[in-house]
Amino acid sequence: MKKSHFFILLFFTTTFLFSQRGIKIGYIDTEYILENLPEYNEVSVRLEEKAADWKKEIEDRSRKIEQKKESLNSERILLTSEMIGEIEEEILIDEEELSEYQQKRFGPRGDLIIQKQQLIQPIQDQIFNAIRELAKSKNYDFIFDKSADIVMLYSNKRYDVSDQILRTISRANNRRKIDSRKDKREIENESLIDETSIISETENKEKDITTDKKTDDPNKKLTVKELLEQR
Repeated sequence: MKKSHFFILLFFTTTFLFSQRGIKIGYIDTEYILENLPEYNEVSVRLEEKAADWKKEIEDRSRKIEQKKESLNSERILLTSEMIGEIEEEILIDEEELSEYQQKRFGPRGDLIIQKQQLIQPIQDQIFNAIRELAKSKNYDFIFDKSADIVMLYSNKRYDVSDQILRTISRANNRRKIDSRKDKREIENESLIDETSIISETENKEKDITTDKKTDDPNKKLTVKELLEQR
């Protein structure tokens, strides 16, 4: 119901604006943009590796529980009812802990969802900033997301600005890399200057010490050359 109200409002608003002047509309495909961003692929690989580790731990713990059950069944005849009760209780606790662990890692509010949001948020911010920059520079009135809940029954490819968004993000990343390199070079140059200053100061101190030694030692025997120079 809310969607229908939104589309009706959008239709009348667009119709009114269109009657006033030409409207510039574009759309993006967020899934396509993400798939073509190296940062997103890196994040996906990291999440998949974590998820694989967690799944392996779940499988290992589940296997141990099954082994305990099998061991209990095979030794049940030799055990007292009290011992059987203790082992069954231990197995029940292990199963509950495993279920809690599964929810902690893969539940609706689990670590996988939370970490995915944390890792993807900076990339989503990049996309949003690129859309805003493109809309301002190219005078777009509306830019829709094809991957969102808005149903697009038909979309002409010439209004797809996804590749332009990718280029904008790429340029921004390249600028950051260049700035980072400049900062690194400046730090290295400052370090070289500091080292040169320290070396120069050390050499001057050594010269001063040598001069002081020459003047402060009155009992020092002079060479023939030095005696002649004094005359």
